[in-house]
Amino acid sequence: MTDSNAAASSPAMAPSLPEAFASIPVPQGVGFWRKLVAFSGPAYLVAVGYMDPGNWATDLAGGSAFGYTLLSVVLLSNLMAILLQTLSARLGIATGLDLAQACRTQYSRPAVLVLWVLCELAIAACDLAEVIGSAIALNLLFRIPVFWGVLLTGLDVLLVLWLTHRGFRLLEAVVVALIATIGVCFSLELFFSKPDLAGVALGFVPSPEIVTNPGMLYLSMGIIGATVMPHNLYLHSSIVQTRKYEQTGTGKREAIHFATIDTVVALMMALFINAGILVVAAATFHQHGKTDVAEIQDAYHLLAPMLGVTGASVIFAVALLASGQNATLTGTLAGQIVMEGFLNLRMRPWLRRLITRMIAIVPAAIVAGLYGESGTAKLLVFSQVILSLQLPFAVIPLVIFTSDRRKMGEFASPRWMGFLAWATALLIVSLNAKMLFDFIAGA
Repeated sequence: MTDSNAAASSPAMAPSLPEAFASIPVPQGVGFWRKLVAFSGPAYLVAVGYMDPGNWATDLAGGSAFGYTLLSVVLLSNLMAILLQTLSARLGIATGLDLAQACRTQYSRPAVLVLWVLCELAIAACDLAEVIGSAIALNLLFRIPVFWGVLLTGLDVLLVLWLTHRGFRLLEAVVVALIATIGVCFSLELFFSKPDLAGVALGFVPSPEIVTNPGMLYLSMGIIGATVMPHNLYLHSSIVQTRKYEQTGTGKREAIHFATIDTVVALMMALFINAGILVVAAATFHQHGKTDVAEIQDAYHLLAPMLGVTGASVIFAVALLASGQNATLTGTLAGQIVMEGFLNLRMRPWLRRLITRMIAIVPAAIVAGLYGESGTAKLLVFSQVILSLQLPFAVIPLVIFTSDRRKMGEFASPRWMGFLAWATALLIVSLNAKMLFDFIAGA
C-alpha cells in the first residue's frame, strides 16, 4: 500500500454530523483568498471554547492576584492549542474520521467507554462554566436570578437546531459575529484601563515562580484547562469535514493547508481576548491593591468606578454574555460528535442535542440552585482544572494517531511536529502530576 492510499484504509464509517457533512462547497479554479474564505469557519467554532467564561474566571483571578506574570501561561497555552487543533483538523481531513471515531476503531470496547465517560465529564465541566457564565451575565444585565438564567441558556438547543437547519455556514456566521462583539468590547476595556505596556511585555516572559508558587501553578493549570479544551479536539476533527473538498491527495493537502491558516488566525483572536481579560484585571485591580478579585460579579461592579468610565461594566457584561452563549452553541455540537463517535449511537438530531445539552444543564442548575450568586468563581476555576486533568486522555491518542503513517498515510505529522506534540503532551502530564502532588501534600 502506498502512502497516498494509506489514509483511505480506515474502516468504512458514517461521517460525523451527517446533516452537515460536505455541505459547504469549495470553489475550484479560483484564487487563494476565495479558497481561504471557503475553508474559513471551523476554527472559529473551536476558538469560542478558548474564550468562554471559564477563561474569564481564571484570567481575572490570575490578573488580579499576580499582575501580568501569567501572560506567559496564556501565550504558552494558546500555542499549544494551535498545535493540537492543527493536528485535530489534519486527522479529520486525512482519515475522514473524527477523533472519537478514530479511538473507536483503534481501542477495545472497555477503553472506548472509559474515554467516552471522561470526555462527557469534561464537557459537563466546560458547560458548567459556560452556563453559569451566561447566567451571571443575564443577572448583571437584566437582574434575572442565576438559577433561571441557567434554565434560559438551555434554549440554545433550539437555536442550534434552527441554525444547522438553515445551513452550517449561518451557524459559523453567528459565532464569528459574537467573537467580533467580544473583541470590540475588550478593545474598549483595554483602552479604558491604560495598562503598563512594559509590564505587559515582561509578562509574556516565563517566570520560574509559576512552577514554584502553588497558587500560581493552580491558576496556571486552570488557564491551560480553559484554553486547551479536550472536547474541542473532537469537535474540530469533525467540523472540518463540512467542506466539500476533493477526496484526493491534492485535495486533502490543500484542505489541510487552509485549515491550518484558519486555525492560526482564529486562535490568535482567542489569544488577544484571553490576554486582554488578564491585562484588564492586572491594570485595574492588581495595580490598585485589589488582589483578590476572582468573582466575575465583583469585577463587574468594580470596573466602572475604578476606571471612571460609566459604561465599562455594561461592556464587560455584554462580552460575557456573548462569550457564554457562543461557547454553549459549540459545546452542544461537541457533545453530539462525542456521543456518536464513541458509541456509534445514531438518533434524531433534536433528541441527540437535547440529551447532550441536559447532561450539562442539570448539574449547572443544581449548582446554581445551591450556591446562587456566591462561590461561582471557585466553581468556574475548579471546572477548568478538571478539564486540564482530562486533557492527556484526548491529547495522547491524537498525537499517536496523527504520527501513524498507517492511519494517516502521506499526511502523517512530520517529525518536528510530532516532537512538539509529544513535548506538549509531556508538559501537560507533568503539570498535572505536580499540581496533584501539591494538592495531596497540602491536604
